[in-house]
Amino acid sequence: MAKTARKTARGRAAPKFAKVGPGELVTLLDFVRYAVSRFVEARLAFAHGTIDPVAEAAFLICEALHLNPEQFDIFANARVTAAEGKAIIDLIHKRVTTRKPAAYLVNKIYMRGLPFYVDERVIVPRSFIGELLDSHFGGDGDAGSLIDDPTAVARVLDLCTGSGCLAILAAHHFPNATVDAVDISKGALEVAARNVGEYGLADRISLHRGDLFAPLGGNRYDLIITNPPYVDAEGMAALPPECRAEPKLAFDGGADGLDVVRRILRDAPDHLTPDGGLICEIGRGRELVNEAFPDLPLLWLDTEDSEGEVFWIAAADLG
Repeated sequence: MAKTARKTARGRAAPKFAKVGPGELVTLLDFVRYAVSRFVEARLAFAHGTIDPVAEAAFLICEALHLNPEQFDIFANARVTAAEGKAIIDLIHKRVTTRKPAAYLVNKIYMRGLPFYVDERVIVPRSFIGELLDSHFGGDGDAGSLIDDPTAVARVLDLCTGSGCLAILAAHHFPNATVDAVDISKGALEVAARNVGEYGLADRISLHRGDLFAPLGGNRYDLIITNPPYVDAEGMAALPPECRAEPKLAFDGGADGLDVVRRILRDAPDHLTPDGGLICEIGRGRELVNEAFPDLPLLWLDTEDSEGEVFWIAAADLG
């Protein structure tokens, strides 16, 4: 009687990999090609800091070799040792068989060129807000700047901070500001504390556990940034395995995806200074947000890889 194929956790047959012989894969590019073939064959999803199998392969290979991703091109044709090759192959196979985001396998993600520690306690950071801090909050007389002088920003709030990456980027961008970062998850705040400590920002970033504005009292801020849960019920049901490995709490925005966003817009006026403003990521829910808040003059912002997935609104327009 034939043996039953070993199954993965979700009931599919586990992928089988042909053994890679000595000398068959030599350079970093050889390993990228092998990884891309395996990733495409397994129909992996890419939305966790890399957007395609080539970028994901390069990321994992660089991490296995202790290289910064920006160094890949320099060493693309370099040979790897047998031990290094085994480590790379093991990572590639683990990515396919577990369907976990690559960032969890190496406990690292990059945002705006800065590395951050991540694990299964937090969603893998991939917010567009980091780019928008650079492109729309630079001052210098730029007509597109939403805050005239970054050095004048005294207090910033990061709601749903997760790993703390946006709070840290905000602290770098607004050099004179103190930052409050809030999350309801104890585990997420443990990860955030590690990242804050590694960047030496414990004196400027304060972490608070609680539900949105609840732990902040009457504090007011020049800027509120937030990447809240915004996936609707239909989207939650269709999440790929990679996203199902992340905390559900970080995705689930209720039936229409706006449960948390509504609360933020309702309470933000009580926590903004008169000249402050709110920047909020909402994914592909722009049409729904506009329908739900037709009287709010939301300014939709684009990035290199997104169109209208983040909005800005000034305190004066929130009422």
